[in-house]
Amino acid sequence: MINLTLYKREMKNSLKMLIIFAAIISMYVAIIISMYDPDMMASLEKFNEAMPELMDAVGMKSGATTLIGFMISYLYGFILLVFPMIFCILRGNGVIAKYVDKGSMVILLAAPIKRSKVALTQIFAMVSGIVILISYTTVLEIVISNASFSKELVVSQLLKVNIALLSLHLFIGSICYLSSCIFSEMKYSIAFGAGIPALMFILQMLANAGEKAKVLKYFTFFTLYDANGIVEGNNSAIVGAVVLAIGAVFVYLFGIFIFNKKDLHI
Repeated sequence: MINLTLYKREMKNSLKMLIIFAAIISMYVAIIISMYDPDMMASLEKFNEAMPELMDAVGMKSGATTLIGFMISYLYGFILLVFPMIFCILRGNGVIAKYVDKGSMVILLAAPIKRSKVALTQIFAMVSGIVILISYTTVLEIVISNASFSKELVVSQLLKVNIALLSLHLFIGSICYLSSCIFSEMKYSIAFGAGIPALMFILQMLANAGEKAKVLKYFTFFTLYDANGIVEGNNSAIVGAVVLAIGAVFVYLFGIFIFNKKDLHI
């Protein structure tokens, strides 16, 4: 199904990046959860009153009365969207386009390995990295929350929110992977693989910023991820997460199709 040697090498390539992003996320998660305090929340409310457009743009909503609500307001509107997205962009460019651009794909395909097997192995490596990063974040949130505020966190709600978050980043990863399969040069792979998710995130920020730009939410896939809706059990939020997951599968498969048909000049 996959080439284990190639998979192990790709996971080794992901290790340093995973450690860096895990460290960054650890810092923010620890700081944000520690801020769950009535006095601190009052200060944040005042900041929100002073700069409501800025707070709304990055998905930070005031009025959270539970720990999970507080985490969604101050972690899931920006931090846990942007940093895993950057990881997806960096790894997506490295799995296919980097090899083609540098001529290393010739060596990979010179061995008795089918193109589809190489493409599928790279998907497994990329998806593994995303799953590891989101899983680590989940465990970290549970540990810090229980250590700081025993029994405040409803773990089942957090798991649902992070499963939906995983669906979002798998979809972002699929866009980056497809871009890597389409373009033979890294500069174009990065331009489109990074440009599309970044543009979608900017549109989401603008949609959050005010009523006049609210229509923009219909033009970005980030709208499909509704953390508050997941906690509340809204059907639309659940459907959005499912659509992201299914969409990711189809885009990854389309990437394999494109790579199999690609003229690599070898």
